[in-house]
Amino acid sequence: MINEEPRTGLRPLKRSKSGKSVTQSLWLNNNVLNDLRDFSQVVSQLLEYPENLAWIDLSFNDLTSIDPVLTTFFNLSVLYLHGNSIQRLGEVNKLAVLPRLRSLTLHGNPIEEEKGYSPGLLTRQYVLCMLPRITTFDFSGVTKADRTTAEVWKRMNIKPRKPRLKQNAL
Repeated sequence: MINEEPRTGLRPLKRSKSGKSVTQSLWLNNNVLNDLRDFSQVVSQLLEYPENLAWIDLSFNDLTSIDPVLTTFFNLSVLYLHGNSIQRLGEVNKLAVLPRLRSLTLHGNPIEEEKGYSPGLLTRQYVLCMLPRITTFDFSGVTKADRTTAEVWKRMNIKPRKPRLKQNAL
């Protein structure tokens, strides 16, 4: 990735004096990435301000999980992961620490084949429960009705954690 020159877009790529890209987005879609090893280091070498990264497109790769490295980009608001090989719906839980995440895509992943899956419904309800700040999921806006349905689904399917009493408190 470091040796590749980015494709030209509608606007010219801005570069800093050090030659690094000045951008808030990183599009790595349509590759054959199967892991994000050294992702932070590579991003730091490519971008002048990696901490400002707000949009990451990793769609149409071969990723089997949501790498925790993605949770280190606290300004991330858009994350495209559709068309990968993510198998466990629980992988979504990792993204709950991202305070600005508003748009997420996951369609076209094997998680759609999980037991009890109803095309889009289970995934959507689960994601909205785990990531309540999401406003767009799989390119579809989240409505008040979606939030209500997700809340009902959560009460029916996710058991609340029981508070633990400290041994010394007894």
